[in-house]
Amino acid sequence: MFRELPHMGRPVAEGPGYDPEQDGFPTVRPKDAATLIIYRHGEDGLEVLLGERSAKHAFMPNRYVFPGGRVDREDWRVPVASDLHPDVAARLERAATPARARALALAAIRETFEETGLIIGRRLDTLPTAKLAKPKLPKDWQPFFDAGYAPAMDRIGYLCRAVTPPGRPRRFNARFLALAAEHAAGELKESSELGSLRWMPVARAHELKIPRITEIVLNAMHETPPERMPSGRDAKVPLFKTVRGCHWFGWE
Repeated sequence: MFRELPHMGRPVAEGPGYDPEQDGFPTVRPKDAATLIIYRHGEDGLEVLLGERSAKHAFMPNRYVFPGGRVDREDWRVPVASDLHPDVAARLERAATPARARALALAAIRETFEETGLIIGRRLDTLPTAKLAKPKLPKDWQPFFDAGYAPAMDRIGYLCRAVTPPGRPRRFNARFLALAAEHAAGELKESSELGSLRWMPVARAHELKIPRITEIVLNAMHETPPERMPSGRDAKVPLFKTVRGCHWFGWE
């Protein structure tokens, strides 16, 4: 079973993304990133979609992770079918501008599509013609719209934030978002970024080679499924970061 979550405000032995094999890299500034936890309820309880990162990656190679990645410049200027739920936007905006909060959610949607083929959006032919009339699309988003969809953010939830500790080859200020699988369209397919895609029961995910932060998030989901987690605009958001060499679990 998973190790218990550390107490709030107390140092923990290992932190987000901890991997002793990757210590010793020069300190780099964390980049904004977002990951999307797609979940469903199966015969063995709550399941999440995980995939194995390529061995060629400098950051967490051969680890099973949720789909996601860094925010690109193009994620800031994409037309959408629906915006974030106001409560989710309010929680993201505690540590981000409204535009950045929107870009984070869109990065998670784009990366999920690129890595897994799943689409979080609404069909273009169901939207008012004025909503997305002849939009000028960023290059990386063209395949998403070519599939007949525009990104929809209103069903996405916000679970936690984690900052990769210093000493790693890549560092991210990552937001962990969540979505029920019923709100994703398209066919699941592997990519060069994420292989061995599988729906894994949360209670058994520790059998895979997963990063510490993934284990912590799954532990929390095992105790409280996403739909039962506090979701109002005033709900606390767990935050994992490193302070003076110690890895801390507190609140955002």
